Amino acid sequence: MIARFFRRGAERRRPVEALHAAIVGAARQPALYTALHVPDTVEGRFEALCLHAYLVLRRLDRLPPPAADFAQELVDTVFANLDANVRELGVSDVGVSKRMKKLASSFYGRARSYDAALAAPDDAALQAALARNIVGPDSDPAGLASYVRAAETSLSAVDFETLLKAGPPLPDPSAFAAARPDTDQPA
Repeated sequence: MIARFFRRGAERRRPVEALHAAIVGAARQPALYTALHVPDTVEGRFEALCLHAYLVLRRLDRLPPPAADFAQELVDTVFANLDANVRELGVSDVGVSKRMKKLASSFYGRARSYDAALAAPDDAALQAALARNIVGPDSDPAGLASYVRAAETSLSAVDFETLLKAGPPLPDPSAFAAARPDTDQPA
């Protein structure tokens, strides 16, 4: 059954594109920005995309073959789309290469940071990594950290075939919204 996902040509690309679309969709969930303090900026959207791609790639890394090959194709697709988006933003052809190297470096740096943070027994390291990379020092990363932990737990329960067929089982980010002091008061 899995072999059919890795045929040549368009048929082989279909599951990669579908998983990429699911990652992009997850990164565009409005509650990430409204409830979990991800900045609704180009940089914030890049960070949300990196976080979700990282979580799915982390799961693929822990699955048996052919998941590693699929993960590489997914990374290639993510960066091909980032390249196209950078070009759409008006970056010159000369500047695209430099920008893509910087984006790749940022992505892999965050992946290492999140790996170390998720290996920690509590959320302090994860909250620090999320504050540093995504929400900024003036926002509370607790809700986003809880979302990331729940996403990792959901993903860890899914096998390769299910991941490809159903997409990543990511939780609803609005369920992790921390109560804000200014909204706790009755109107």
